[in-house]
Amino acid sequence: MNSLYADLFHAAAPETVLVVSALLVLGFDLVVGRHRTQAQRLVLATFLGGLGVLAALAVDVAVGATGPVFGGALMLDPLAVAVRGGVLVLVLLTLGVASAAPVSRQPAEYVALILFAAVGFLQMAAAQQLLLGFLALELASLSLYVLAGYDKARPESAEAALKYFLLGAVSAAFLLFGFSLLYGLTGSIAFPEISHALAYQPMSPLLAVALVMVLVAFGFKAAAAPFHLWAPDAYQGAPTASAALIASASKLAGFALFWRLLWSGLGTVAGQFTYHQSYPGWLTIVALLSAASLLLGNFAALAQHNVRRLLAYSAIAHAGALLLGLIGAGQSGPGPLFYYAATYGVATAGAFGVLAVLERHGPAQELTDLAGLYKRSPLLAGCLFIFVLSLAGIPPLAGFFGKFAVFASALQLGGVASPAGWLALLAIALSAVALYYYLMILKQALVARPTAAATPVQVPAVAAVTLIVAAALIVLLGLFPSVLLSLV
Repeated sequence: MNSLYADLFHAAAPETVLVVSALLVLGFDLVVGRHRTQAQRLVLATFLGGLGVLAALAVDVAVGATGPVFGGALMLDPLAVAVRGGVLVLVLLTLGVASAAPVSRQPAEYVALILFAAVGFLQMAAAQQLLLGFLALELASLSLYVLAGYDKARPESAEAALKYFLLGAVSAAFLLFGFSLLYGLTGSIAFPEISHALAYQPMSPLLAVALVMVLVAFGFKAAAAPFHLWAPDAYQGAPTASAALIASASKLAGFALFWRLLWSGLGTVAGQFTYHQSYPGWLTIVALLSAASLLLGNFAALAQHNVRRLLAYSAIAHAGALLLGLIGAGQSGPGPLFYYAATYGVATAGAFGVLAVLERHGPAQELTDLAGLYKRSPLLAGCLFIFVLSLAGIPPLAGFFGKFAVFASALQLGGVASPAGWLALLAIALSAVALYYYLMILKQALVARPTAAATPVQVPAVAAVTLIVAAALIVLLGLFPSVLLSLV
């Protein structure tokens, strides 16, 4: 037993580093920061938090892929190591965004909450059983609820947190009820044992209810239609760094957790989704969620004039593409899904970073607020150009290869004539729709003239470094995608 606990502490070393870092941020602010200004306290908190994240990243690499840990409760395979590293990079970018958009109160507590959310994300990446997966998901979710409503001076922030929390509580109830049914049917909470038990059971009404419950909760966490109603308000009302974290790291960790659950635990009841042979399973439900998300997200984004709501509806469309990658992951593995989620997270965090810098100089909510950005700040305009084109899937940026890999994995299931092929063709066709509303952003930033009241934008040094690093990652990962894919 002592050896088991030693292995557990070794495997959870990155999470331990993050918890200690959060406590140090709080303690340092209490001792040193109480007599400093709000801006100075934020700089100190983000600096200490960034050091903690870098230390956790180094520990993650040092721990490496050691296989099952603590009786199989955790699985430290290459996917877990890669997702943990990706999450930590996205959290580091989020802290850079936070430094550019000062919070209204208690900056140390804000940074600590980001680190606590990161602890939940890291556990989600490696969880190999129902109970640990649920606890990790809820640890991350509770932190995100508070982060979404952290700006008490803005009613929109309180509204975003309330909707996010209420719908999140309902989805947690669905997930826990589905998990309890799976435990009752299989007698186990470990994914491999659940898979083994279900292999000898026919599809029963109780199992169908369990699958629906789990996928409803998954649809909420992924902001997939029709469980997306919280996303536009949360993206619009939450503080900028909070929105960046919700849109990036939470998606990467969430898809890693549910890939393990659906393919490692429920793969035997996935069903068949090809032209020649089809029978019901959770693949059919995921395909319907994917199609609904692609259609609603892309067409609803066309009507948006608020930049954040546009990014929210585009996130719903990207969730549809990620669900398509989840369908293809049964045959091609999690590589394309991981690549897409990671590069999408970098581009989205970068886009919110640009908005965070602009908010220091005035409103940055409407599309027209971006007018003449190329004259106000060439650096911001250039970075936004890279981020938006990557989200649109333009080569040679990382977003293009992510979409290519996901669509190719779906087409491998049965070719163009299969249901998965039709879904891939739908996603490809809707990419043209997405290009239109992404060009709406670039038209304002690069073509429209600045208003008379617009002033030059001074980019803080930390924010400039954050945006340049994010843009460089998008370009380099697009030119050398094998660097990221080789990790999984």
